[in-house]
Amino acid sequence: MTSSFLWGLLAASSLLVGGLLTFFVKIGNRMLGLIMAFGSGVLISAVAFELAHEAIILSEGSGMATLGLFTGAIVFFAGDVMIDRMGGKKRKAIGASHGSELGLPVTLGIVLDGIPESIVIGLSMLGGQTVSISMLIAVFISNIPEAIAATSGLASGGWNRWRITGLWVLVSVVCGLASLAGYMFFENASHSTLAFIQMFAGGAILVMLADTMIPEAFQHGGKWAGIVTVLGFAVAVYFSVI
Repeated sequence: MTSSFLWGLLAASSLLVGGLLTFFVKIGNRMLGLIMAFGSGVLISAVAFELAHEAIILSEGSGMATLGLFTGAIVFFAGDVMIDRMGGKKRKAIGASHGSELGLPVTLGIVLDGIPESIVIGLSMLGGQTVSISMLIAVFISNIPEAIAATSGLASGGWNRWRITGLWVLVSVVCGLASLAGYMFFENASHSTLAFIQMFAGGAILVMLADTMIPEAFQHGGKWAGIVTVLGFAVAVYFSVI
């Protein structure tokens, strides 16, 4: 049980890593766009090979995987619209500035992005299994460009380093708790329920990618973002399949 929290915390700790990198290393917008492209490719692979494949098997033709996919997409979409109206629309935008009044929507947006991924990490440990390394790597890598973009925006909006660092620590702990919840609440769940939850997370992740990460990747990374996305996909496939 404790290990599910620690693995979730480890995956989300890359948010803190990305934030600290921003303090000490100057990362250009083009490079950040390419990092986002790589992270997008990694997450697409994770959804396909870690979530969809297993969920389809678990659903046993019940349709729960499909239901979970679209439910997750719609719920994430609704939450994202709400956060956009609160002022968090550009939480992952490269070069954006976030003033103190945007602290809550930015925080809620980052938590919204991270919870589905974290729950899946907890689910991967059910039945005494070891954590899914490919999913862990996917979440860890994809968090870094998100944290760099958000940290740059918060810093330019007047946030000091201690406040930003505290934010990333808080979000990492919340994601660790989400991973723990995924393990605790669904330990005795039926196969169809697990299929629903896995694809719920998958639908949410896909909407997040299409709405935020991929547009930013191509806007700032240029044509090379497509190649780097494929590279991220290939690396994640290697860890998942090979």
